[in-house]
Amino acid sequence: MATRTETEIVLFDLACTKNVCFSPVVWRIRLMLNYKRIPFETKSIEFPDIQPTLKSLDVHPIETSPGIDHRYTVPVIFHKPSNRYIIESALIAEFLESTYPDLPVPLTSEIGVEIEAKARRVVGVVFRSAVMPREINILSPRAREYFRRTREASLGHPLEDLLVNEEESWNAASDNMRAVGELMQTNKADGPFVLGAKPSYTDFFIAGSLQSARVIDEGVFQRITKYPGYKEIYEACLPYMEKKD
Repeated sequence: MATRTETEIVLFDLACTKNVCFSPVVWRIRLMLNYKRIPFETKSIEFPDIQPTLKSLDVHPIETSPGIDHRYTVPVIFHKPSNRYIIESALIAEFLESTYPDLPVPLTSEIGVEIEAKARRVVGVVFRSAVMPREINILSPRAREYFRRTREASLGHPLEDLLVNEEESWNAASDNMRAVGELMQTNKADGPFVLGAKPSYTDFFIAGSLQSARVIDEGVFQRITKYPGYKEIYEACLPYMEKKD
């Protein structure tokens, strides 16, 4: 495989005060780009600037259900050779896999689908109570105001109220989190990844979520990775996290 040196991809990411990637969905794409050794540059956008910025670039929003507003979100990539913008992590992953087939990344598998579905149901609840209210701490004042206003409108209560039930969420999810971690280790005899020796998109889904938690709050990260399976996949993906900005 020839080493690429010219930057063909622009990755639109979320800005934060730590000046590193903290979005779990953006991390999935960043991991994939790093693993495939595709040179890219990053353009960071503040939360309130996502929609106006993407609109100004004529990026089509994500299609949602009828009656629901279309959404502008990151990640978005701009592929210079084709002069094309692509929005939404799953579509970007499909594009990258078809356009850059060297160092292939399996996008789906039977066990991967099961892990992702169960992780969303189990770990997603914990992330909602433990990560979301702390995310505001790494945002600029302007982004913080936007984040609080929009999230609290959706929740129907202050962000800090989520922390009231945080311990309850951890305790309720403990057995299921352990079970998901054990599922991650199904093929551990063949290697550290979900499918064994080489990473899949499910590994990037897991590692991206854990890295997001780590950037936002180290304590949350340590608490999740005490369960077998999570830390092993995270550490196996560390070589593909070196480019964080």
